[in-house]
Amino acid sequence: MGTPAGIGGELTLAAWLARRASGPVFFAIDDPARLVRLAARLGLDTPIVEATPETAAKVFGRALPVLPMALAGEVHPGAPDPAHAKPAIASIETATQLAMAGRIGGFVTNPVYKRSLYDAGFAYPGQTEFVGALSDPAAQPIMLLAGPQLRVVPLTTHMPLRQAIDAVSTEAIVRLATALAAALTRDFGFDPARIAVAGLNPHAGEEGKMGREDIDLIQPAVEALRQAGIMATGPFSPDSMFHEAARAGYDAALCMYHDQALIPLKTLDFYSGVNVTLGLPVVRTSPDHGTAFDIAGRGIADPSSFLAALDLAAAIAARRRRAR
Repeated sequence: MGTPAGIGGELTLAAWLARRASGPVFFAIDDPARLVRLAARLGLDTPIVEATPETAAKVFGRALPVLPMALAGEVHPGAPDPAHAKPAIASIETATQLAMAGRIGGFVTNPVYKRSLYDAGFAYPGQTEFVGALSDPAAQPIMLLAGPQLRVVPLTTHMPLRQAIDAVSTEAIVRLATALAAALTRDFGFDPARIAVAGLNPHAGEEGKMGREDIDLIQPAVEALRQAGIMATGPFSPDSMFHEAARAGYDAALCMYHDQALIPLKTLDFYSGVNVTLGLPVVRTSPDHGTAFDIAGRGIADPSSFLAALDLAAAIAARRRRAR
């Protein structure tokens, strides 16, 4: 569902129009009545029909299947309503439960307005951590951002930069990179996976002249990973590891903090970037953008990232089925 006042609903409607003849088959967890109203507002010829995971494929060619999740009150595009936070959270819980039960192959989460979720008692930094807690509390969920030209994983995610720097450690890098290598092999087929590790400081510290974290924390992690048989290289200067020739040398870049990973990804693949949660027993992806309240309800939202998220979830689910 995502945040109803955002663009998630119109992305879902547009995705059905784009994929109704060729798939992958999907259904929405949402309020059917609000999707009917939204389709009418946008002038989209998207019939809506209530369905279950088991009946969705039968109706997908003629209508968007919807597993009902009721909303209280009206939805006004661009104006988030605190009353809609709990249904948005419940839709994630429902999707995760369906995936854990094997009733769906995977799911795509629409963008959420985190402030509303936090006000409703949401106790997680983001949807990635929430899905991880619901599906396997012992697992380490990995937020990978994937596009046609680049895959990146931030060591630290949604925290202030001062805290992110303090959170960089040899142990954290080794733990994340080890899980990432296994996930890249399982879900993307890279065997062995090649991981490029970014430095923290400008020019990766310039041999200690601009900070010693790269020497004292990151280099030992790379050496430990290589000793464990993982194809890790680095630390690389962050300002020169994302050009075309450099990207050919690795399958994913492990970055030290959020923006170090997301700025190059969004620069290269803004409209087709996908957020993928790796390392979990369920397949979960999401568009790599926010709720876009400023354009919600206007019918101009670009569904490219949502479609890419849908296709990637289907591809990963198919790879896992073949492996079983």
